[in-house]
Amino acid sequence: MFSQPSIIIKNLYKQFGNISVTKGVNLEVPFGKMTILLGRSGEGKSVLLKQIVGLISPTSGSIIIEGVDITTLSEDELETHFISVGYVFQFAALLDSLTVFENIGITLIENDVSEQQILKIVKEKLALVHLDESLLSRYPGEISGGQKKRVGVARTLVSEPKIIFYDEPTTGLDPITAGAIRELIFSMQKESKERTTVVVSHDLELLQYADYAALLHDGKIQFFGPASEVFESNNPYIYQFVRGLQEGPIK
Repeated sequence: MFSQPSIIIKNLYKQFGNISVTKGVNLEVPFGKMTILLGRSGEGKSVLLKQIVGLISPTSGSIIIEGVDITTLSEDELETHFISVGYVFQFAALLDSLTVFENIGITLIENDVSEQQILKIVKEKLALVHLDESLLSRYPGEISGGQKKRVGVARTLVSEPKIIFYDEPTTGLDPITAGAIRELIFSMQKESKERTTVVVSHDLELLQYADYAALLHDGKIQFFGPASEVFESNNPYIYQFVRGLQEGPIK
């Protein structure tokens, strides 16, 4: 078991031209736990997440994942390192021209795994996200938004990731479907004590499932602590955020 924090972010900055989004983020994500990264829309949560998963390079700072500073890796090294990392996009990012089966098994197909083995693995992952095998032949346009989210999770699980990142997983979903997705994320985390989950969201309902919570505002982490203590915290940033107050340090 990895004894150190799963992810250590040190003094992380990201600029786009003259615009600073990440302004010195410092954060340690505990190993084997679920951490929710909260913040208002437009705070740069997704930009931070994309830096952590290697989709965007930071301007400066360090991102250490299980002892490896990914900011120092070459493109080839980064690709190899992130085989153990899963990323569930905000809108699932399924390929419309591929069936559900092909979307879930795409990395296996690209690596010339036998069709029989691909089908076995795809069915296993589909069952984990509580979807019926009858969906395998359908296209993304023929399934619901909640089903698309589940297919996105199933595709991520194919690589047996040690760390899973979710970007706004409940956005755009009705309350019942959003609740089902929260339960799914929680069940995926419980499946393995060695899996680390990071959820980027402004969905406060996720706090009841998370172990830890962090709040991003003005390009920095303004709060970090146990999720169970969020509503009792006197930290002015998290106090204002969870209560939706107009007065406070968040402008």
